[in-house]
Amino acid sequence: MAAYEFTVTVKTQYLEEQSDPARSHYVFAYAITIVNSGGVAAQLISRHWVITDGNNHVEEVRGLGVVGHQPFLQPGEQFEYTSGTAMKTPQGTMHGEYFCVAEDGEQFDVRIPEFVLSLPRTLH
Repeated sequence: MAAYEFTVTVKTQYLEEQSDPARSHYVFAYAITIVNSGGVAAQLISRHWVITDGNNHVEEVRGLGVVGHQPFLQPGEQFEYTSGTAMKTPQGTMHGEYFCVAEDGEQFDVRIPEFVLSLPRTLH
């Protein structure tokens, strides 16, 4: 087990009631669970997202913390939050990283694996 390690899992959802396909406006929510899977307590300081829509238009988002928090996680603790994004296409991807600082001062990045934002498939 690495001393400095967070594990990130993502669940996505298309928000039909907030979307307007006629205006190329598609809204997605994503629920993130961050687990301190390492051996040292650490704090999530900032985030960096790369959002790519179906037209390969890329938007980068950087900021402090997540949803107004900079969670400090002991080994084994987790933090969950939900956020969202809007795109001009019905499908796209997101990936990024969190910048973290351990209680011993060590700095490390946590990779957020790429995930797909997509309308649910409908059967006719």
